Amino acid sequence: MRVPGILPYQREWLRADVVAGLAAGAVIIPQAMAYATVAHMPVQFGLYTCMLPLVVYAFIGGSRTTSVTTTSTIATLSASTMVGAGIAAGSPDAQSHLITLTLLVGAFLLAARVLRLGAIIENINEATLLGLKAGVGMTVAAAQLAKLIGVEDNPHATGFFHILWSALRQIGQANVPTVLLAVVTITVLLLIGKFAPLVPGPLVVVALGIVLAAFGGLPSMGVALIPEVPHGIPMPALPALDHIGHLIPGALAIAMMAFLETVAVARGVRRPDEPQIDADRELSANGVAALVSSFFHTLPPAGGFSQTGMNLRTGARSQVSGLVTAGLAALVAVFLAPVLSKLPQATLGAMVLVAVLGLIDVGALRRLYGFDKLEFSLAAIVGVFGLTVGLLPAVAVGVLLTLYFVLREANRAHVVQISGGPLTLRFDLGLYTANLRANIDAVVAQVDACDPRPHVVILDLSRLPWLTSTILDGLRDLETELAGVEVRYTGLRDDLHQMAKRWPWWQDVEAQGRYG
Repeated sequence: MRVPGILPYQREWLRADVVAGLAAGAVIIPQAMAYATVAHMPVQFGLYTCMLPLVVYAFIGGSRTTSVTTTSTIATLSASTMVGAGIAAGSPDAQSHLITLTLLVGAFLLAARVLRLGAIIENINEATLLGLKAGVGMTVAAAQLAKLIGVEDNPHATGFFHILWSALRQIGQANVPTVLLAVVTITVLLLIGKFAPLVPGPLVVVALGIVLAAFGGLPSMGVALIPEVPHGIPMPALPALDHIGHLIPGALAIAMMAFLETVAVARGVRRPDEPQIDADRELSANGVAALVSSFFHTLPPAGGFSQTGMNLRTGARSQVSGLVTAGLAALVAVFLAPVLSKLPQATLGAMVLVAVLGLIDVGALRRLYGFDKLEFSLAAIVGVFGLTVGLLPAVAVGVLLTLYFVLREANRAHVVQISGGPLTLRFDLGLYTANLRANIDAVVAQVDACDPRPHVVILDLSRLPWLTSTILDGLRDLETELAGVEVRYTGLRDDLHQMAKRWPWWQDVEAQGRYG
C-alpha cells in the first residue's frame, strides 16, 4: 500500500521529521488547547485533537507537511453550532454532543467524496472566505476579553456585539494581575513571532504562565486557572442523538470550511517535487479523520496555516513529523496533565487573541477593494453577517452569494470569433439551459454586425463538454433566427458526435453535409 504523506520514505528525512514534529507539537498542542476553549470545551479536547486526526491524515492525506488538528474558524463554528442547537455551553452533555457534531462532519465529508463534490465546493471564492474569517477573528477576539481582564464569561452571549458588551460592562471589576499577565503574554507572543519565528511562542508563554501560577502566587491574586486536566489518553465514548437534527446545518458548514482550509493549506505548502493535491483525496482524509476521532472527544479536524508553517520552518519532509507530534501529545496527556492544570485562563485567552488577529487580513481586503468593488462588497456582506446575525448564517450567505456570482458568470455569453472568412465562431464555455439563450443571441448579434451579412457561418463546438437535447434544439432555433444564412458545425468530440447522430434534426444536418 502506498502511503501518500509518508512513502516512499528516505532515511535521511528522519532526523528532520522528528525535530519538526517536536517543534510543531510545541506550537500545536497549546494552541489546540486554547482553541478548545473557543469551542466552549475543556482544554483537554484540544489536546486530544492533536492525536488521532494527525495519525489518520498521515496515512490517507495527500500533503506531506500539512498539519491536521483544528483551527480557530472550526472551533468558532463548533461553538456557534452547539449554541444554535440549544446545547448550553459548558454543560455536562455538551461533550457527548460534540462527538455527534464531529461524527456528522466526517459523514458529510465522506458523502461529498462519494459524490465527487470536491471541485464544486472549491468554487467558494476567496472574497467569501476573507469576509468570513474577518467575522470569525473579531468574534473570537471579543470572546477572549473576559479572560484577559479576569471577569466572568457570559456563556449565553452570542454574536460579536453581545459578547463585547458583556465583557465591557464588567471592565470596572477587572483583575489587575490578570490584565498584566495578559499584556505580558501578548507582548511576548508578538515579539517572538516578529523576531524569532522558529521559537515556539505558545510553548514559551504556556511555560511562563504555569511557572508564575505555581511559584508566583497568581491564584492568590485572583488570577483564574483552567479547570483540572484529566490524566491519560481519551477513552472512546458514544454520541448523543437527541439534538442531531439541530446540529446538521452547522455540521455542513464546518465540513465545508474544514475541507477548504485543509486544501488551501496543502496546496500552499506543496513543494515542486511533491504530488499535486487532489481535492477528493482531501475529502476522504478529512472525513475519515473526523469520523474515527469523533469517538475520542476531538474537535472537528482541519489543516491550519500556523501549525503547518512551523512544520515547514523546522524542515518537515513527510507526515512522519505529524506522527511524532501525535506521540508527543499522548505523552503530554499521560505525564503532564497535573502541570497543565496550573495554566492561567488569561494565557490561553492571549494565545487565542494573537492567533485570530491574523484572520483579519486588512491588506487582502484593501487589495480586493482596489481590484474589484463587487468582490469586496461580497466580503463585506459576509463579514457584517458574521458580526451581526451569526457565523453560521454568514457561511450560508457566503455560499449563496458565491453561487450567484458563479452562475452569473457562467450564464453570460462566451462566443468568440476565430476566423473572418468564412465567419467562424466558437462557444468558449459549455452550453446548458440557463446560458443557451444568451449565447444564441450573441451569435445572432455577431452575424448581424457583419457588413455585408455573411452567407455562411461556422460554429465550432469543440469546447462543449456535454450535449443535451435542449442544446440541439437551441441550435436548431438559431438557424431559424439566422434565416438566409447557412449554418455549418465542426469540432464535436467523438462521443458527443455519436450522441448527436441519434437526434432527428442533427441527422438532417449531416445529410445536408453541414457538419465536418
